[in-house]
Amino acid sequence: MSKVFAQGLVCPLDKNNVDTDQIIPKQFLTSVSRDGFAEAMFFDWRYLADGSPNPDFVINKPEYQGASILLTRANFGCGSSREHAPWAIKQYGFNVIIAESFADIFFNNSVNNGMLLIQLSKTNIDLLFNRCQQGPQQWQIDLASQEIMFGNNAALGFKIDADIKQRLLSGLDFIGSSEQLTAQITDYEQSRKASQPWLG
Repeated sequence: MSKVFAQGLVCPLDKNNVDTDQIIPKQFLTSVSRDGFAEAMFFDWRYLADGSPNPDFVINKPEYQGASILLTRANFGCGSSREHAPWAIKQYGFNVIIAESFADIFFNNSVNNGMLLIQLSKTNIDLLFNRCQQGPQQWQIDLASQEIMFGNNAALGFKIDADIKQRLLSGLDFIGSSEQLTAQITDYEQSRKASQPWLG
């Protein structure tokens, strides 16, 4: 059965090598709370020197307000391993990022924060940017069937690790996924103690 993981407006950020300091600059990392990072996302690009929104930055354009799917290029999330970067992106409202490639630590942090990261070939990324040039796009992400759906029965498939897919469909992070195995872990520990009592 089809399960739409996400649907909404697509924002095309046509940049390679977007690092985590660009996603969330270091001056915003002092908070110990996970909240309040949405306004700081892409701060140096989003705002002018006087603090007003930069009208030339894609996320500030009227046609992309309320976007929930971010389309970008290669090596997204490179740089330092700050978890604040996926916090900022998710708090802004993006729950899907589509790119040619991702930095490994950013990828894992994002998935563990409930976001779907889709990696596609450069050819397919180019095709998606070409679609965006035709006007604002509303796409659906069917995670169960692993398809990006464009309407009019057009779709593009994507690959995803089976474990990540299951965790996202069930809404679990790494800890929550492990907690589902509590009964099996307990049974194993008890069987070990029974067969090897010196383990205590």
